[in-house]
Amino acid sequence: MSIIIPAKEVNFISDDVEDEFNELQEEGWLKKSIKRLIENLKLNAFCGEQIKKKLIPKYYIVNYDLHNLWWCPLPNGWRLVYSIVTMSDKSLMATIIEFFDHKDYERRFSYN
Repeated sequence: MSIIIPAKEVNFISDDVEDEFNELQEEGWLKKSIKRLIENLKLNAFCGEQIKKKLIPKYYIVNYDLHNLWWCPLPNGWRLVYSIVTMSDKSLMATIIEFFDHKDYERRFSYN
């Protein structure tokens, strides 16, 4: 049985990531897919697959002090990674860290 808890809020880790999202073509498949995933996160912050702590790239730990990481597939081999934070009112916030194609995902996670 999987956990189903909605994310009260979904945001981006930085203005740069949010800008990258906003610059996508409004009717493009990638932006539509990410918007759909954001809605899914609002329904269930745990809708992705958790990445084991020992597999979290040091880049995320050093740059963002992240200690939990989740990923979701997007069409055409793309991936989106996010983290879940418990807010002061005990609700959850999902924070989008990155979205990238499969090749860049493998590079970030040192799979190649």
